[in-house]
Amino acid sequence: MQFTYEREFTYNRAYRGPIKLVVLDWAGTTMDFGCMAPAVVFCKVFEEEGVPISMEEARIPMGAHKKVHIGLITEIPGVRARWTKAKGSEPTEDDVIRMFERFVPLQEACLSEYSELIPGTLDAIKACRDRGYKIGSTSGYLPGMLAINLADAQKQGYDPDATFGAGDVPRGRPFGHMVLRNILELDISCVQSVVKIDDTLTGIEEGLNAGGWAIGLAISGNEVGVQHDEWMSFSEEVKQKHRDRIYPTMYQRGAHYVIDSIADLMPCLDDIEARLRRGEKP
Repeated sequence: MQFTYEREFTYNRAYRGPIKLVVLDWAGTTMDFGCMAPAVVFCKVFEEEGVPISMEEARIPMGAHKKVHIGLITEIPGVRARWTKAKGSEPTEDDVIRMFERFVPLQEACLSEYSELIPGTLDAIKACRDRGYKIGSTSGYLPGMLAINLADAQKQGYDPDATFGAGDVPRGRPFGHMVLRNILELDISCVQSVVKIDDTLTGIEEGLNAGGWAIGLAISGNEVGVQHDEWMSFSEEVKQKHRDRIYPTMYQRGAHYVIDSIADLMPCLDDIEARLRRGEKP
């Protein structure tokens, strides 16, 4: 009699260890509450072209490589129509290149104006280090911009173990390349032990595409787009309306958890640790 029992089951290898690496975004996640620095400069660059854009339009592609971001702004139907009316033709790749070349020095010049760490950042980083997690970071910024952010962060006590920007990889967000560079640099062997934390939708996708967990920050970054003092001045009703709008959007994009800011991070990591122990995967 021949048994078929063994052919009726498959067996899966499951990682049951702890989190090894958390990878954090910069603007809107660890510094620059409201993700103001890039949005302000995108508006300035288009204003210089005679085609003003709104802050809302400037924020739509946030998280991408900054040249790609400018190109995506020109594809917004309203912006494209205003550009064509003002200039007599649709925007071209040459226009995008020219604006990007102007963007870079303007962005570098203003970064330190918006480099204050977001409340809760240092406490969260200390708690992560106490658990033995390594700290990585990614950004849509270019190397020169990230060098400014890093220097400003170090002065305030935040110094990640690795930092990679959109200029350090073949393709930026939503591709997972920057997270994977962190994994390689910090010698992490299992992507299931990696958590990506970001305030942008493309940053959430970046973490998922690298094979890890993703936590979205709904309030401190691009999706609300106001500085900390202004946020704190809002009524609880207004704050909740923002949450009701942003939380579902981040969950729909694939985030495993959505919280207001990095100050609320640790309970999410507790839950991920518990899920890993049960053999769950991202």
